This record gives sequence, C-alpha cells and structure tokens, in this order.
Amino acid sequence: WINNKKIKTSNRNKTSVMTLADSKSMRSMSGSRRNSGSSLVSSSSASSNLSHLEEDTWILWGRIVNEWDEWRRKKDKLLKELIRKGIPHHFRAIVWQLLGNATDMPVKNQYSELLKMSSPCEKLIRRDIARTYPEHEFFKGQDSLGQEVLFNVMKAYSLVDREVGYCQGSAFIVGLLLMQMPEEEAFCVFVRLMQEYRLRELFKPTMAELGLCIYQFEYLLQEQLPELNVHFRSQSFHTSMYASSWFLTLFLTFLPMPVATRIFDIFMYEGLEIIFRVGMAILQYNQTDLIQLDMEGMSQHFQKVIPHQFDSCPDKLILRAYQVKYNPKRMKKLEKEYTTIKNKEMEEQIEIKRLRTENRLLKQRIETLEKFIIGPCVVSQYTEQFVTGLQMQLEQSRLQEAELLGALKEMQDKVLDLEKRSSSLPDENNVAQLQDELKLVKLRELETLHSFREMQDTVTELNQRWQVSGGGHWKESPKKNALNELQDKLMGVRLREAQAQAELREVKLQAIQLESQNQIHSKLIGRHEVESAAMQERLQQLAGQNKGMLAQLTEMKRKQAELDCKSKEEVMAVRLREADSMAAMAEFRQKIAELEIQKEEGLIQGQLNHSDSRQYITQLRDQIGELKNEVTHI
Repeated sequence: WINNKKIKTSNRNKTSVMTLADSKSMRSMSGSRRNSGSSLVSSSSASSNLSHLEEDTWILWGRIVNEWDEWRRKKDKLLKELIRKGIPHHFRAIVWQLLGNATDMPVKNQYSELLKMSSPCEKLIRRDIARTYPEHEFFKGQDSLGQEVLFNVMKAYSLVDREVGYCQGSAFIVGLLLMQMPEEEAFCVFVRLMQEYRLRELFKPTMAELGLCIYQFEYLLQEQLPELNVHFRSQSFHTSMYASSWFLTLFLTFLPMPVATRIFDIFMYEGLEIIFRVGMAILQYNQTDLIQLDMEGMSQHFQKVIPHQFDSCPDKLILRAYQVKYNPKRMKKLEKEYTTIKNKEMEEQIEIKRLRTENRLLKQRIETLEKFIIGPCVVSQYTEQFVTGLQMQLEQSRLQEAELLGALKEMQDKVLDLEKRSSSLPDENNVAQLQDELKLVKLRELETLHSFREMQDTVTELNQRWQVSGGGHWKESPKKNALNELQDKLMGVRLREAQAQAELREVKLQAIQLESQNQIHSKLIGRHEVESAAMQERLQQLAGQNKGMLAQLTEMKRKQAELDCKSKEEVMAVRLREADSMAAMAEFRQKIAELEIQKEEGLIQGQLNHSDSRQYITQLRDQIGELKNEVTHI
C-alpha cells in the first residue's frame, strides 16, 4: 500500500492538472494526434487510441472525486453506471472511502490507542492470518508487512465491537481493503461496512443474517431456476453448502481477485443486492452442466470450473448479473416471513423444552409411585375374635367421630368469633416491624400444614385400602359375608374419622391464623397507643415552646417599636436643625451681599477719604470674615 499511496499521490496531482485543462484543447490534441499518426501502422494507432481512452478515464474520475458531492446529488445514475463498468485501480482507495462515507470518522483517532490494548481474539486472529490470501505477495510469508497490518486491523475491530469480536470470513474483506489503502483508512472503511452494509449481522455469533440471505437466495433459485432447484434437492445439495462463502466473503474466496474486486466496487455502492445477482447469474450460466452431475460432481464443478469461467471477461458476468430479476419489495416480504418463521421456531423450541421438563418430572413421579405399589392382596381367614375386635373398633370409631364433630363445631364457632373480632380491628400495612413474631407463627402454621398433609395421605391410603379390600371374593359363607360387612363399616367409619380429623385440623389452622392476626393487630394497637401518647407529650412540649417563643416575639416587637419611635424623633430633630442652619446661612448670605453692595457704593461715590475708606474697608472685611467663619462652622 506504500507504493500504491505514492502512485495515488502522483495520480491525484496529475488529475488536478488535467481537470484544469480545457476539454476542447484535449479533443484538438487527440485529433491532431490521430491526423499525425495516419502514416503509422494499425497497431500503433490502436495503442494510441487506448492511451487516449485511459487519459479520458483519468480525467473523468479525477473530476468525479473533486466534485463528489455534486455527482452524488445530480449525476447519481451516471455514477452508478461508471461504477458498474469498474473503478480505476488508482482511484479505488479514495472512491471506496467516499462511497462508504468513511473519510472523516472519529474512530480513526482511536486506532493507535486500540493497538496498545490486548484483545481476547488475538490467538484466533494469529491462527487464521496465514490462511488469508496465502498466494498473494503482500500477505505471503510469516511476519510479513501484510500479515502484520491485517492483524492490527482485525484486533482493533475486535476491541471496538466486542459482540462480534472476530470472524474468519471478515479477514478476506479487510485484506482486500489493505491492498488498496493504509491500515487506518482500511479500518475506518471496514467499520463502516460492518455498521451500514449488513455485514455486522452476518458475522454475529448467531449468524442470523446469513440464514436470512440463504432463505432469500433459495426463493430466487426456486422461482427462476426451478429445474436446478429440484435437482439440488434430489441430491441433498443444500444452498448453504456453496452460497455461505459468497455472502460471508463477497466472492473474494470464490472468484479470482480482478473479478471479485469488480463485484466489490458495485457492493460498495449497491450493497448485498449484487451478491444475489452474481450468485444467480453463475447458476444460470452453469445450469445445464450442474443438472447432469451428482453431488460429488457438483462440488468439484463449484471448486474447479466455475471460478475460472470469467477470468478473461469480468464484464460478461456483470452483464449477466443485471439480467437477473431482483425485486427489493419481494425481498423485504421474504425478510418478514423469515422473521416470523424464526419466531415460531423459537416458541416451539421453548415449548418442547417445557414439555421435556414436564415429561422428565412425570417419569420421576411414576418411578416413585411404582416403588410403593401394593401387590395383589391375599385374603386371609378371619376368626370370631377378629370379628368381635372389628365391632369394638367400629363402636370406638363412632364415639370418636361424635367427639370430633362436637369439637369441630366448637372450633367453627371460635373461628367465627375470631373473624368478627379480627374484622373490627384496624387494617395496618406496617407489619414489617413484627418479623420475629411472624416467624414463630409461620413455624406453627407449617407444622399444622404438615400434619394436615399427613392426614390427607392417611385418608388416601385408607381409601385405596378400601378399594382394594372391596375387590375380594367373600361369597363363600354367610359368616364371611357378615365379617365383610363389619369390615366395610369399619373402613367407612375410619374414612369419615380421618376426614373429620382433617377438617378439624384445617379449622385449627384457620383458628391459629386468626389468633396470630389478632395478636398482630393487638400489638399494633398497643404500639400505636404508645406512639400516640408520645406524640401528645411531644405536642404539649412544642405548645409550651411555642408560647415562650410568642412571648419573646411580643417583647421584641415592643422594643422594635420603641426603637422606631426614637429613630423618628432623632430624624425630626436633625431635620429641624438642618432647617435652622439653612435659614441662618440664608440670612448671613443676605448680609454679606448687602455689605458688598455698600462697599461698591462707597468706592464709586468717593464720599470717604483715603484713610477713612481704608478703615471702613478693613472693618467690612473683618465682618465678612466673621460671617464666613460662622457659615463654615454651621
């Protein structure tokens, strides 16, 4: 890239010079060259025409670069056609940066700092660098300049975007950028490609965008090449087997570098659409050959034949690509369909996981129950003593049932009473302060629940035994039938007794709960009473303090009033003195004016002699001085 940069600098200077030249003079020069070269051989004229064409291309692209904003606004269609025809090699670096809007990116200033940091992906990057363009001179050899700058760019991006980190296919894109420009600029262009050209979604660990691209490409294949699609399906030749690398590396690992670079020119302007078009064009061109091959033959055809079909004429492939039907609106609909399908698959996977968990739990319960299954019952011979014992147990069970019913009724009455008392108590939410008491109550509730569940298990067991014993064949003698009846009654009484005990324990549990609530509410009431008394006492103290403060405030107001009166009196006295002084000053000024008038009159008339006038003037001056002193004093 150092040599390219030098060439690029000289080319820029050359371009700026050429853009200043008049187009008419250039045409006249080319016309004169044609006229002067009429005597030359045809080969030299052809080379001359080619050089003129190159010069025209240089002038045109130099003008495009210098007037880039105007071309993007006003000549966008013409610019698109020129890019499809190919960007000149020496203009690729600057044009790619302009197309990606990567000329002035803030991340460029962070690049040197990123290189000083360490990345968790460094080992993976080092491992894959040797596999990136191994035949290219710039990247050939361990510790070469190309491998070093490629490592720097990949490491820097793995630190900028830690979610993506490093993916192997991205190194080929960065390698192509480094062949055209320095590493800082290549880094900026790559960041822009990841952010704005859907590459970031392609290289995420889930690769969800790659699945979408494969789904859209399969639709194009099914719609435009149905016979080839059927053949691929019959041979189990999936689209991902050959098209994944197309989207991940933008054909850089599939086609020769000149052809792939032409595709990359268009990709910088039009995005992933050109990848779909080129892929379909390749399949259309090879459809006849591929239909005749099996899976292994198709794999060999993709690896060895297809990559070299357009070496001599990349324009042929580009032309075929733009003959492919491509509907952006339909692609958007396919994207929505794919998102819906993936969401349903995600929901189904969640449901399958849930069902598997439930299935596993049910299997565990079945295994546990199988351990406790009672085997077939064997009915033994009952004696008369056993019958008598059953009758006694039946009577005792009836007595216990009656006692339990009475106790149950008493507990129900007690529960009703406690519910009434509990409803009359105030409902408070501040129960967090009674955690210790609640812990004890909850322990008692847990014990009661445990005993209640044990009673339920006993009832269930008795019911099972009742069902099992009811299935016996006791029809051999009347004595056995009576025994069976007594046993049935006994089992029924035991069942009712167990149910009554269960109900009794449930009622006791409710009573305990209500008693605990009653205790909580009573303690809350006591605490509130204590707090109320404390608040009343505090209120009385504040009232006393308020009275004292009011008295102090009244005294301060009285003193303030006295001070205001005194200050008003002093102000009035000062104003009176000022008025007297002003009157005295006016009187003295009037006297001074009269004396000065008399002085002037005495001098003008000459009535006084020289000595008398001098004495009279001295007296007047003394009087004026005294009056001035008094005025100054005042």
